[in-house]
Amino acid sequence: MKITAAVLREINKGYSVEELELDPPKAGEALIKYAYAGYCHSDLSNSKGFTKMKLPMVAGHEASGVVMEVGPGVTKVKPGDHVASAWMCPCGDCPECRAGMGNICSGTFPQFVNGTMLDHTSRLRDAKGNTVLHGNFVSGFSNYTVMPEGALIPVPKNLPLDWAALMSCCIPTGWGTVTKKANVQPGDRVAVWGMGGVGQNVVRAAAARHAYPLIVVDIEEARREKALKLGATHFINASKEDPVPVIQGLTNGGADTIFECSGDPGATVQAYWALRASGKLVQVGIMGEHEVAPLALTFLVFGQKTIQGVLYGAIATRDDIPKYVDLAQKGELMLDTIIEGHFKLEEINDIRERMERRELNGRWVCKFD
Repeated sequence: MKITAAVLREINKGYSVEELELDPPKAGEALIKYAYAGYCHSDLSNSKGFTKMKLPMVAGHEASGVVMEVGPGVTKVKPGDHVASAWMCPCGDCPECRAGMGNICSGTFPQFVNGTMLDHTSRLRDAKGNTVLHGNFVSGFSNYTVMPEGALIPVPKNLPLDWAALMSCCIPTGWGTVTKKANVQPGDRVAVWGMGGVGQNVVRAAAARHAYPLIVVDIEEARREKALKLGATHFINASKEDPVPVIQGLTNGGADTIFECSGDPGATVQAYWALRASGKLVQVGIMGEHEVAPLALTFLVFGQKTIQGVLYGAIATRDDIPKYVDLAQKGELMLDTIIEGHFKLEEINDIRERMERRELNGRWVCKFD
C-alpha cells in the first residue's frame, strides 16, 4: 500500500516527505494507522548523527494509532485496538530480558539499530524500489506502518491518542527513571537539568514523589513557568548564573539525586559538582558518541557518589505503560501542560529547526489526518 512518511536520508539535511510502498504485515506483526507522533530530542539527535542509526529510515519513535490488520499468529492486539508504539521490543530470552531488563534487550538490539523488523528485513520501499528502514521499530512519522506485536501496547479507547503517543517514550522514560531506577523518596533533595519532554516528566514524577526541594536547571527562561507549574519548587537559569552554588545553598550541601536530561556534556559536569556526598547522578540525556564530559572522579570515590545511566526508564513496557495510562486518566501526568502544540507532517523540518534553536518549551506532536 502507498503511505506518506518523513524519511531521514542524510544527517544534518532534515527530512524528505515521500510516498513509500508498505508491505503487509508478516507473522507476528500488525499494520497500524497512526494518529499522532511526538517529536523527541532523540529525533533531533538522530538527524544530527549523534547516534549511529542506519539510513535511510522513516524517523519517529513516539507514536500512537489504531490496529488495522494483523499477521499470522498475532495474539496481543486485534484490529480496532488503540495502541502506543513502544520503541523497545524485548525478545524475552536474552540475558538482559531473563534478568528483568527488557529495556536493554540485546536480542533485538541489532534490528533496532539496523532499522529492520525482527526477521532482519524491511517492509518499506521508496519510489525507485530501494529499501527504506524502520526507525526504532516504530517509524512514527508515517501515516501507516508495520510493527512487531511485542512493541504494541494496547491503550483504552477513551485515552486521547496524542496522550497515548507520549506513552511510547517521554512518559515512561521520565516516570520510570524517577520511580524505578532512582526510587526517589519523600523529602529527597532533587535537581533536574533540562526541561524537554523527558525532563518535564521527570519533574512531574519527582513532584508526585514529594521531592523537596525540586530544582529545575535550564538555559531558557521561557521554561520557568512550566517547570513551576509541573511541581518544581525552584528554577535556575543556567545562562545567567552558575547553578552549582545555588543548589548547594538550597540543599544544604548538594542534591541527593540529580537527573541530567539534556544530553549536554557541560550540564553533566555541572550536575556532578552539585551532588552531595553519597549523591546519585542519573544520566538520562544521550550525548553524541564523539562527546565527552570531563569529570574529576577523585571526588566520586571520596564522596562515595554514584553515576547511573538509564535507558527507557528501566521499564517493562507491557507492565508499566498501562500504569502510566491510569495516572494520565486521573490527571496526575498533566499532559495538557506538557503538550505544547500539534503540527502537520509537512511541517516536520520546521519543528526540527525550532528544537535545535531551543524554541520549543513542551512536546510538539504530529497529527495525521
